[in-house]
Amino acid sequence: MSESSPDMTRLRQLASIGVALSSEKNHARLLEVILIQAKEIAKADGGTIYLRTKDDYLEFAIMRTDSLGIAFGGTTGKEVKLPKLPMYDPVTGEPNHHNVATYAALEGVSLNIPDAYHAAGFDFSGTKKFDAVNGYRSTSFLTIPMKNNKGEVIGVLQLLNARNDAGEHMPFATEVQEFVESLASQAAVAIDNQRLIQAQRDLLDAFIRLIADAIDKKSPYTGGHCKRVPLITEMLARAACDAKVGPFSAFNLDEDGWYELHIAGYLHDCGKIVTPVHVMDKATKLEAIYDRIKEVEARFEILKRDIEIAAMKKRGKSKPTRAQIDAELAQLDADFEFIRKANIGGEFMDDASIARVEQISKRRVRLGGVEKALIDDNEILNLSIRRGTLNDEERKIINDHIVVTIEMLEKLPFPRHLERVTEYAGGHHEKMDGTGYPRGLTREQMSIPARMMAVADVFEALTAQDRPYKSGKKLSEAMKIMGFMKQDNHLDPEIFDLFVSSKVYRAYAERFLPTELIDNVDEEALLKIQPKLRLTKTDTAKPHEAARA
Repeated sequence: MSESSPDMTRLRQLASIGVALSSEKNHARLLEVILIQAKEIAKADGGTIYLRTKDDYLEFAIMRTDSLGIAFGGTTGKEVKLPKLPMYDPVTGEPNHHNVATYAALEGVSLNIPDAYHAAGFDFSGTKKFDAVNGYRSTSFLTIPMKNNKGEVIGVLQLLNARNDAGEHMPFATEVQEFVESLASQAAVAIDNQRLIQAQRDLLDAFIRLIADAIDKKSPYTGGHCKRVPLITEMLARAACDAKVGPFSAFNLDEDGWYELHIAGYLHDCGKIVTPVHVMDKATKLEAIYDRIKEVEARFEILKRDIEIAAMKKRGKSKPTRAQIDAELAQLDADFEFIRKANIGGEFMDDASIARVEQISKRRVRLGGVEKALIDDNEILNLSIRRGTLNDEERKIINDHIVVTIEMLEKLPFPRHLERVTEYAGGHHEKMDGTGYPRGLTREQMSIPARMMAVADVFEALTAQDRPYKSGKKLSEAMKIMGFMKQDNHLDPEIFDLFVSSKVYRAYAERFLPTELIDNVDEEALLKIQPKLRLTKTDTAKPHEAARA
């Protein structure tokens, strides 16, 4: 075989095609490469690839007829709207040997038909109708089953009308058939591998959603958060990819990068699956499995009753006046109202307020014949929480979810193209100045996607409407708080500025926030905020490490 012979040329084509097929990740482009290369090898005017469905039909995946300008499927964006071919009769279950494509699939053999109009045993009536409508003449057909490495037929490659150098239709030569069969075999393996990869991807996606759904069932508040944070992160990443100038002009994500970011977004809070619900959803300071404010209220009512009874039992000068009794009862009502408001956790508890809790707790009440404190030690501890509803122990439990998230993700054998999932997901509570948790990373130690997720996590938390322990903030208030976080080097200033200037925050708000919370935001003021001078990592490491220890 000489170097310039047609067969040697086809061998080189097959070799280069094999490389192209093995590297192509996009399904539509893969089918297009297969069909175009097969047509080129065979000098065919047209061709079709059918793919076998799970219910044993052959589905039109891609079609081309060059002389008629017909192109469907592949990257054209135009769907092939022809009915699927049944491999078995839907009524009798008999194999469909009348159609040349289904015959090739059923029997696993190639069919080389010189002239369809004179082919015995096959029904080409549909082909003849097509020819009549389009002024065409379908002559030669080469139909080849596509078998994977297990010998299973996964589809059919069919070529139409081989042409000579003059453009005249001719039969497909035997040596051409052999080369196309080799290509069909390579193509089947490539398609099958792509399907296996997609099946693995679908399985991983299902597993991710399973975890998110489990958290959703455990706490619908956190479940919504798990779905919204990846959306905001991806919107931010898209804005960065679209940036033509500025710090993100060179930022880009390929297909694997987007998938990696998607997975990290959905799994960023997977550690909350072990966080107790009564801590995660703690709406008031005294809430445990239930809100203990009712118990405190009952004690106040019992104490008020006891005061009334004690007053009635006293005689003479020691008997209090009605005004004195009413004053004492009014003081108890005022004290309980103070405790009730403190329990909500909506306002900052200063030293005077904490001292008042301790003073109220000194009163005693008899319960079941036993004298007890009006407010017990655990209730004092929780009511004295200065901000929010979580005490120090509960805050640690909440914060530990990110440690659990990292530990869970580090146990998963992510392939190379997903190896940064843990880094992206595990960094959303870090701060740019190194004072975040759990690792105390600085801005320079974090990737851009990880820093984006930190911004997304904060924004979603501030604007969320479904938290039992707080109401969602107006858009302007949420952005103002984030502006302070930019100033304090908690959020990445460049990513926050992108968040503002690209209007990602508003696009999200218009989709997810109620109208009454979407107000005007002073974008210019937010963009003018300058971060404070940051300490070096050496300066910040010691106090942070001590805190972690």
